[in-house]
Amino acid sequence: MLNQNQTPLLDAVKIWASRPHAPFYTPGHKQGEGIAAPLADLLGKAVFRADLTELADLDNLFAPQGVIQQAQQLAAQAFGASQTWFLVNGSTCGIAAAILATCSPGDKIILPRNVHSSAIAGLILSGAIPIFLNPEYDPILDIAHSITPNAVESALQQHPDAQAVMIVYPTYYGVCGDIKAIAQITHQYNIPLLVDEAHGAHFTFHPQLPTPALAAGADLTVQSIHKTLGAMTQASMLHIQGNRIDSERISKALQLVQSTSPSYVLLASLDAARQQMALSGKQLLSQTLQLADTARTSISQIPGLSILSAPTPLSGGGEGLGVRSPGFAALDKTRLTVTVSGLGFTGFEAEEILDEKLGVTPEFASLQHLTFIISHGNTQADIEKLIQGFTTLSQMHPAQPEKKTLILWDDIFKLGNSVQISPREAFFAPTETLPLQQTCDRICAEIICPYPPGIPVLMPGELITKSALEYLQQIQATGGFITGCEDLSLSKLKVIK
Repeated sequence: MLNQNQTPLLDAVKIWASRPHAPFYTPGHKQGEGIAAPLADLLGKAVFRADLTELADLDNLFAPQGVIQQAQQLAAQAFGASQTWFLVNGSTCGIAAAILATCSPGDKIILPRNVHSSAIAGLILSGAIPIFLNPEYDPILDIAHSITPNAVESALQQHPDAQAVMIVYPTYYGVCGDIKAIAQITHQYNIPLLVDEAHGAHFTFHPQLPTPALAAGADLTVQSIHKTLGAMTQASMLHIQGNRIDSERISKALQLVQSTSPSYVLLASLDAARQQMALSGKQLLSQTLQLADTARTSISQIPGLSILSAPTPLSGGGEGLGVRSPGFAALDKTRLTVTVSGLGFTGFEAEEILDEKLGVTPEFASLQHLTFIISHGNTQADIEKLIQGFTTLSQMHPAQPEKKTLILWDDIFKLGNSVQISPREAFFAPTETLPLQQTCDRICAEIICPYPPGIPVLMPGELITKSALEYLQQIQATGGFITGCEDLSLSKLKVIK
């Protein structure tokens, strides 16, 4: 049993950061001596003394044998994995590596249509053929949840040659599908279940949170430690268990998508975040859940607002919007989604008011909702400000809210799989740029998605539909931000010739 009190990588960085020596290695700022004064004023010198490279005693991320290996072993034990890799290019590189390690060119992979854009990058890099499944959808809330076990089973019956199944668990809204059942079905075909658990790194450390992906039977999971725990932005982990995935292929794939100059500040933050959770995670997350419950209870009582809540056997309103289903089996209660359309605001309008006028900044906005991440870094004062912000917002709504006709997420994808050619083939195909109105029924050559959350509305190889174009225009017109397209004004799109 390893000692979770230890922080081998953090300790080694501390020693090197304070070691007197003449530095003739990268980075060029030489432990902060060459840093521009405005940046040093902002961050201080200490962080730059720790900004080191692969020096003696600091190990090598791609061939770990010392402190990185020890830190990864401690993380594997803490998170319930057989092997763990530290990631400095975010979960994005972990998702791509997972697909590269399990799929060769032309191999099929089953995955939900509401995957993050990083999965599309993995498809392009690997040459895998996506078999997209539409997630279960709530038409009242306009929120896509998880794919269902029945959908996975049906897809595997139709495509028994698929090499992997990937799911999103939890979704950006904190919704978790029936991962145990999906794992059992996937393993009946002796193929791995890959999980984008970017927003669920904290699940391992408290019994009142949803079951962690590995504990539910996943073969591989990728977690953004920086999103819900205490690591620096970009610092993530990839975990595996069992024998369905070749660990050597994971290591080789990560060498393709990770920097060869990894930040030791990010790596050390992973070591520290793991220790913090291993030693104090239950206590810290108990406090977090109490804060989340306070926010949830208070905001649900404000007229015109409703909360996405944990599923129950019975339907309801207000606090009871969640109904148990195969696509919504559990909810991360530290994720707070507030529906603001009852006030006559779009989520984008409400976000602007809360952020610019009331000092409350959400994680992201969508057409009808605002979503907030509540973590162990939040305070009681934060929650009070959040509640007061919504109280003020509710008093600002129009006396007779204008009814808005919205194009819903499901309108885009209800026609089924519209992939005409593989994402890789489309990425490398000859293209042309056309006015938006001339691109309907053409094959898309770009990854186009509202961000956050980064779920593509269109991707390379997919047929461009009128509803998809109208949805993107609606997002932009109501204040959302579109990424991936070469023309940020969205007046033109790139298509396959």
